[in-house]
Amino acid sequence: MAFLYQPKLFQVKSTKTHTLKMADTSFHTRDILQVDGFLDGELVHVLVNHWPSRSGGEKESAPKRDAAADLCRSAVQAIYKEEPDARIIVMGDLNDDPVDESLMKHLKIKTKPENVSQGDLFDPMWQLFRDGVGSLAYRDSWNLFDQIIVSSALMDKKSDGYRYLKAKVFNKKFLIEKDGPYAGYPFRTYSGGVYTGGYSDHFPVYLFLVKEIR
Repeated sequence: MAFLYQPKLFQVKSTKTHTLKMADTSFHTRDILQVDGFLDGELVHVLVNHWPSRSGGEKESAPKRDAAADLCRSAVQAIYKEEPDARIIVMGDLNDDPVDESLMKHLKIKTKPENVSQGDLFDPMWQLFRDGVGSLAYRDSWNLFDQIIVSSALMDKKSDGYRYLKAKVFNKKFLIEKDGPYAGYPFRTYSGGVYTGGYSDHFPVYLFLVKEIR
């Protein structure tokens, strides 16, 4: 896992990793990377995720992503225990859509801003997915595996600090395959083992944070 940042705007305070351990000791997956630092002077906690893939089948592999969501939720709760109003950003390729059980029942996201209370996590990608927006396509069906989720403190409009405004999928024309059977899909770097000169089989996602000048 990696976390890229602009040193002029973000200063790292500390880092740690959270390792997913399952009953099947032969299974290994990526750690969750936690980066605590100061965004323009404000303490922010970022959890970078890449949950287990759907290899072997979506339903068959779901327990692994559920376990990864439980681990992420545990990391969030540990931060909240020390800092009840923590500004937390959960981000990454979750290999599940916002409507899946790993997000809804295990990470316990909220899907509407008006339902967010202290200690909750809000997933703005849920509405994007419901509106038909995706970050990757498979067999002519769109998924939104790439997500950015924010804590309740980043939803507080009365806060003097940064707060969440909106989230988007970056799907500009130059990132889209123009021809062939995958026209309209993300323009990937390789296709069938052949270099095609594209960027990725996923579109990037991003969010806007704003701060009022008082």
